[in-house]
Amino acid sequence: MKLVIAQLQHETNTFSPIATPWESFGGGNGPYLGRDAQAAMKPTRLPMAAFLHLAEQAGAEIVTPFAAWANPSGPVDGAAYDRFCDLLCEAVAKGCDAVCLDLHGAMVVADRTDDGEGTLLEKIRAVAPNTPIAVSLDLHANVTDRMVRNSTIIAGYKTYPHVDQYEAGHLAGSILLDTLAGKVKPVMAWGNRPLLAQTLKQNTGESPNREFVGAARAEERGGLLAASAFGGFQQADIHDAGISVVTVADGDVNHAQHSCERILDVAWQHKEDFIYRGEPLEQALVRARSLADGNGGPILLLDHADNCASGANQDTMYVLRAALAQGLTDIAVGPIRDPEAVETMIAAGVGSRVTLDVGGKFDMPSIGRKGEPLRLTGIVRAITDGEYTVAGPQFTGMRCYMGRTVVLDTGDAQIVVIERNQEPWDLGVFTSVGIDPTQKRFLLLKSRMYFRPVFLPIAKGHVFCDAPGVGTSDWTAFEYKKLRRPIYPLDEFPAEHR
Repeated sequence: MKLVIAQLQHETNTFSPIATPWESFGGGNGPYLGRDAQAAMKPTRLPMAAFLHLAEQAGAEIVTPFAAWANPSGPVDGAAYDRFCDLLCEAVAKGCDAVCLDLHGAMVVADRTDDGEGTLLEKIRAVAPNTPIAVSLDLHANVTDRMVRNSTIIAGYKTYPHVDQYEAGHLAGSILLDTLAGKVKPVMAWGNRPLLAQTLKQNTGESPNREFVGAARAEERGGLLAASAFGGFQQADIHDAGISVVTVADGDVNHAQHSCERILDVAWQHKEDFIYRGEPLEQALVRARSLADGNGGPILLLDHADNCASGANQDTMYVLRAALAQGLTDIAVGPIRDPEAVETMIAAGVGSRVTLDVGGKFDMPSIGRKGEPLRLTGIVRAITDGEYTVAGPQFTGMRCYMGRTVVLDTGDAQIVVIERNQEPWDLGVFTSVGIDPTQKRFLLLKSRMYFRPVFLPIAKGHVFCDAPGVGTSDWTAFEYKKLRRPIYPLDEFPAEHR
């Protein structure tokens, strides 16, 4: 048995000013190719690792054209996408028994397609019309009819923060192997609802996403091979952005369809609960100070609108500027992406006192904002290569590359400044540069949800800080041109409307 296994993961924020070339994928110099892809992915808890382990257990010959993962950002470069498609299709064209793909489900490609995954799968189908294709997808996939028509099995993550990526890959891969063995005949159903669910309301440990994903789990227990409830990625101006469901049944398409509709009904019944209601930034910071006065630290200041895991710049300074203006002290901040500031501080050297503009280097034309740097004076405390390995429980084993990294100590704040976007999904963003986050009064994190498994256990409280950014939870900040309409909450619906 011969299996082609690959990873192509990108969550595209069509409003983001951050480019996504070939070099954005992988460890800083492009994706992992060939055997390097296997070596990089096997120690992780990502879906591709599950595919590799299942293939090895089955004694299969394994072909890995590439493993490619990039931080969320603007549309993927068209030439880079073409190269991925060519590499994968060439591998499949040489002959294989099945294909296993670790995809995201929300990729948009500049000058090519709004449906990166669907178009890729369509290209593979043209090469191998009858070859089974198993796909794992992120919970934030914007699933399309093209994705479903051109694959055999789809299974998505059931947790956010994502701590079951391996399990999703294992489920999709196990169904695939059972299909090859003639044990099952998977058939799929897909559907969506006109609902733009806020990412901040998609925590699967809380209502309403707990009920939505719980309904999918219940349908699996009721006999489906797989059921996936997708919250969607809403910073994508494409037709199919939003809530959707994919179900996989064993030969019974009616079973798949009826289950799909029942799960979707749960989401629609909770549509109002999927919308985040924030508070003014100044008010949030007053509340944060009160929490610190009462409980000690660290208190998490969550700058969620500039979260790079949603494709944001990771360089806006609105929250830090407001926190310093309110007199908050003993703050660890990070990371802030500013290659120019990194270069300046490295040239100055450790121990040097510098005055420079930090952050605010990117304009955000999609929301009508110019970059606004923050002038700071401080001591360069550390310079590192910015590399560390995630300890878990999310993205466990993944090697992270922040690029050259500098700590600027202003007295009131220690700021981690980096060259490459990096979501603070591990304590390593601080510990790798000599900062103990447990000893800080405040941690200012550009995070929306991934702080929960790692930073929440060490925190004495947390506050969401609403500020401008292309990762904002205020959908009215965006001008949607391609999104299907009407859609909630941008448009009103009668209670019974689907």
